[in-house]
Amino acid sequence: MRHEIISIIVPVYNAQDYLERCVNSIVNQTYDNLEIILIDDGAEDKSPEICDCYADADSRIQVIHKENGGLMSAWMTGVKKSSGEYLSFIDSDDWVEPEMMEEMIRAAFGCEGEIICGNFVIERTCGTTEHYHELSPGIYEGAELENKVKSRLLGNERRTISMSRCMKLFSRELILDNMQFCNTAIKMGEDVNIVLPALLDCKRVVILEGALHYHYFYNDASMVHKYDGKMYEGIRILTDTMKEILLAKKVLDWEVQWEKERLFLLLLAIKNELRGGMKGYAERVNQICKKEELKAIIDKYHIKPQDRVNQILVWVVKKPSDRRCKLGKLIFELFDKMTKCMK
Repeated sequence: MRHEIISIIVPVYNAQDYLERCVNSIVNQTYDNLEIILIDDGAEDKSPEICDCYADADSRIQVIHKENGGLMSAWMTGVKKSSGEYLSFIDSDDWVEPEMMEEMIRAAFGCEGEIICGNFVIERTCGTTEHYHELSPGIYEGAELENKVKSRLLGNERRTISMSRCMKLFSRELILDNMQFCNTAIKMGEDVNIVLPALLDCKRVVILEGALHYHYFYNDASMVHKYDGKMYEGIRILTDTMKEILLAKKVLDWEVQWEKERLFLLLLAIKNELRGGMKGYAERVNQICKKEELKAIIDKYHIKPQDRVNQILVWVVKKPSDRRCKLGKLIFELFDKMTKCMK
């Protein structure tokens, strides 16, 4: 049996309805050399009391109560408190299979700078879907790590490795050494802040085959296509941070990866406007396209998406006229109605 300590960090905020399911899945892991850190991020429900009850019952669990500072602030607090050789992150409304930690630590080599990647299941009220990394299962080191992983992290329609901090096992120093890149102003895609620099610094990546250990709970009721008026600015902050990371890590082809990644992220801002935007949405789409020169990026890299949604968005972006914006909005409205009917 391996002896390394895995520190599992769980940010907790108003999660009383899901917290027991999450923590039970952790304490019942087949690998028991765990340090379980529950971060109460100023929760206003019964989550703090539930955390304390678990800590009283299991010596592996410690609870940190803090003022609300957001998800990133919570897990960063847990990282600073941790002492394990490896770190793993689980969100409080998610849960994991009992063999997750054992299978990941078995794939670890015990060296500094490695990341073990499992896969995940998205749990919706209407059913579940399995999700795998685009990168083939296997061990990536040396030249193969550089050529097949680090040079292809960004700029793909589907990322080769998921940028989620969850469903992974990190050598602790990879996280500690890169926390300076964590920008708490980012509210969308914030895991990129830590996962991207960690992947660029790592010496070994393992993609597990199968390994559908992590269950990501998608709350349809609270996440149904709501318009986010701050999405565009949030994406700009995120892409600026990506650029900072790529430059700091001296990535040779940083501009190619960054420009293509920026395009795919900004397509989300366009979709946000078409799907949920109200009065003036067409003008806002037009402004984003012109300001960010999206058509120039599409033409420069001959972007031809495979995903139907992205195909519609690229069609709008190439000529963001009122007519194309209205037709794009209508298509998304029809798609959402069909999806709702199917449920």
